[in-house]
Amino acid sequence: MPSFASSVPPAGAGSAEMLEAQLRQAEPCLWANPDWQAAPAPGEVGQAQINAAQQRFERAAALLARVFPVLAEAGGRIASPLVRTAELQCALGLDAACGALWLKCDHLLPVAGSVKARGATHEILELAERLALAHGLMAAGDDLTVLASAPARALFAQHEVAVGSTGNLGMGVGLIAKALGFRARVHMSHDAKAWKKARLRAHGVEVLEHAGDYALAVQAGREAAAQDPLCHFVDDEQSRSLLLGYSVAAGELQAQLDAAGVMVDARHPLFVYLPCGVGGAPGGITLGLRERFGPHVHCFFAEPVQSPCMLLQLRAGLGAEPSVYGMGLTNRTEADGLAVAQASRLAAGLMRERLSGVYTVDDATLFQHLVRAHEAEGLRIEPSAAAGLEGPLRLTQSPIGRAWLAHTGLLAQLPQATHVAWTTGGSLLPDAEFGQFVARGRGLSATATAGAAAS
Repeated sequence: MPSFASSVPPAGAGSAEMLEAQLRQAEPCLWANPDWQAAPAPGEVGQAQINAAQQRFERAAALLARVFPVLAEAGGRIASPLVRTAELQCALGLDAACGALWLKCDHLLPVAGSVKARGATHEILELAERLALAHGLMAAGDDLTVLASAPARALFAQHEVAVGSTGNLGMGVGLIAKALGFRARVHMSHDAKAWKKARLRAHGVEVLEHAGDYALAVQAGREAAAQDPLCHFVDDEQSRSLLLGYSVAAGELQAQLDAAGVMVDARHPLFVYLPCGVGGAPGGITLGLRERFGPHVHCFFAEPVQSPCMLLQLRAGLGAEPSVYGMGLTNRTEADGLAVAQASRLAAGLMRERLSGVYTVDDATLFQHLVRAHEAEGLRIEPSAAAGLEGPLRLTQSPIGRAWLAHTGLLAQLPQATHVAWTTGGSLLPDAEFGQFVARGRGLSATATAGAAAS
């Protein structure tokens, strides 16, 4: 099991100094958001916009079932299961007195195989609908099946969709764009996994590799798209359409909790743990959850110790533009989808009063949790998807987490709490790649066990 600091930092400058040291030394830490509000100030993105995104998905159901046969049985719905994971809870060492652990299995989302599926699909649907409306192929509010027609495909073939990605967003955008007939191009950073590049190319998606990190790949894609009026760039840092696509997952989760008889209210708090890269996907999900559950849901982002970009952004304030490189960090992690140096300003702005906190986790812990999930529940997840599994431990077993729970009045409610760890990718992993992850995790666990026995 991971170890935590043995004392709660004092309020004020002392705690800030301790956090600064932990961040610079790439040590796991937990930061509670002092700007969290029970009722966040309303903004330009809220329930009305989320409802519009949900309605677009509903109008697209028949279309999606047609272009992706794997969705036919589900009626064109892009959804993932919610699973009660008692065996994994035990394997993690999470006491039943702390509540119940569930997994929202977005690593099983069809087509794209990751949390990016909803956001990517929504943005491409919105783009296709906008083009079809502009060219008189449909009327506002129509069923979107017309987007698979020959005239629509001929129109889309004149246009390109581009995106900058470390892999999962590129997979989602590239596959849905190609399915509708768009030309698709993905700008990828050097640290993106080779198998993801190969899978995209196998589906006819052009992959351009860049020597720099994620941010440089995004910038290259953004600049190239700006030179082509027929190119639409899916901007993970700035896209409201992506974010709203992710937000509809909140309604799905609420329906699943209701069906399972799980209550969420003042006496039955809901804690949700979301792996965070640039922030669009977890930001959209958190936005939707706060709209649904109000102050009774507490969302925490999980970031690698070398890439805590959202923690730095929220801690510094929206007027600053911090980078993990400015903290002396490398931005290198096996959690490739989370290797981001600067957070989305759009997501950070929405999270300022909605997010309960951020914690960081090291790669060794990710691999060990990946193995626990596989051995206890048969799950097949990426290292980045294992980041959410650390959340319940960090919140309920670390002194800082328990101090926050006590301060918020939630400590007494823990036995009735529901913890949802959001898994974000991994079902499409090649067998050899997953086998290497499992071997590495087991090796780390064996080393840790031997070290503990020796001490």
